[in-house]
Amino acid sequence: MPSITILDGGMSRELVRLGATLRQPEWSALALMESPDIVRRVHEEFIAAGADVITTNSYALVPFHIGETRFREDGRRLIALAGQLAREAADAAGNGRVRVAGSLPPIFGSYEPQLFRPDRVHDYLSVLVEELDASVDVFLGETLSLIAEAEAVQQAVAPTGKPFWISFTLQDDPGAEARPPVLRSGESVAEAARWIAGSNAAALLFNCSRPEVMRNAIAVASRVLAEAGRTVPLGVYANAFTTDDEGAANETLHAIRDDLSDDRYSSFACDWVESGATMIGGCCGVGAAHIHRVKQRLSAD
Repeated sequence: MPSITILDGGMSRELVRLGATLRQPEWSALALMESPDIVRRVHEEFIAAGADVITTNSYALVPFHIGETRFREDGRRLIALAGQLAREAADAAGNGRVRVAGSLPPIFGSYEPQLFRPDRVHDYLSVLVEELDASVDVFLGETLSLIAEAEAVQQAVAPTGKPFWISFTLQDDPGAEARPPVLRSGESVAEAARWIAGSNAAALLFNCSRPEVMRNAIAVASRVLAEAGRTVPLGVYANAFTTDDEGAANETLHAIRDDLSDDRYSSFACDWVESGATMIGGCCGVGAAHIHRVKQRLSAD
């Protein structure tokens, strides 16, 4: 088996588990304002569970969540704090074992490709990149719904000279696993993989979609990249959302499915590795216990 990089899991539910308040519209950004010590503890618990990479709690530090005024007045401080908390936790693990990924979210809302503003995206992405740069080892454009968002991330991080990973979210309605995999924009995974092949991205991942749709995405991406003669690590970090919620990802507190035990999630992880993934973690609702079991299973295999 190839060497597997273990990523962390979802931040928000772990914040709640440890006592932080979670509400919309601030979402996980609220913990940076009210209880940053709990943010650090979440990072520490994922490291203890076996994560090789932890991701900064900067996902909600955009106007979509904290508002334009707060972003302009306090955004830089909060973004820098998110980076510092992750860096401190990673450094405490010692020997450079744990890397920090700087989360670069979809600026105009999760699952909202129609809201993308190419004329405004760099106004916000540049702030995130500038304030995270001192603390991170790699940038992670995550939960991206369309290829144009990935292109914006590539442009934004270029001045830093640091590697970047791109993670797309997939259409995952019931029955999607039986169809060719597509991004939430409707663009195909094959198109996205071809873009990756021509980019400087250091990894291609899929996240914040049901576990059931991930294997096909990895298989298609692996084939397209091989045809292009490009070797790029592939990864998955799925969510634990139920399929009966309505509304966008950041409008409500989505329900978490009760059938995704640590063992079941780790079984999905083994399937993704068999399909070619070498980076495995979790997204919304996938906690430290899941990551610990994934680490156990993949280490044993």
